[in-house]
Amino acid sequence: MSTLKEGDKAPGFTAKDQNGNTVSLSDYKGKNVILYFYPKDDTPGCTAESCDFRDNYQSLLSKGYEVIGVSTDDEKSHKKFETKYSLPFTLIADNEKEIVEAYGVWVEKNMYGKQYMGTARTTFIINGDGIIVHLISKVDTKNSSQQVLELVK
Repeated sequence: MSTLKEGDKAPGFTAKDQNGNTVSLSDYKGKNVILYFYPKDDTPGCTAESCDFRDNYQSLLSKGYEVIGVSTDDEKSHKKFETKYSLPFTLIADNEKEIVEAYGVWVEKNMYGKQYMGTARTTFIINGDGIIVHLISKVDTKNSSQQVLELVK
């Protein structure tokens, strides 16, 4: 569970995207950003979530929102994921886990009684001033963009 909350300044970051370009949160100053953290490229839940953002991308853009996905996968994995599912937005490679840690979404998880560290699926909606205006910690992977659209009416 993220230690950040609505009203907090979103932590800045600079990292590579799926095309090897350097992207910073500050590049989006003045724009609203949907920053979604997901555990792994090309897994069922993450694919459903990313494809839902893809399918509703134009509605989100028309409401003035940019979409950025972040996972700890590398650029090559992101590129394959983007290509396979025709994802029209930026995917950030957080191999060093600096962004997931800054946002408090690198957490202990438990699967089949085994504990491990992983990314908590979380969506942050950040306004043009870099302030977190909404935080979704219970993401519905098949309706992730709908969850966002209901908050940003």
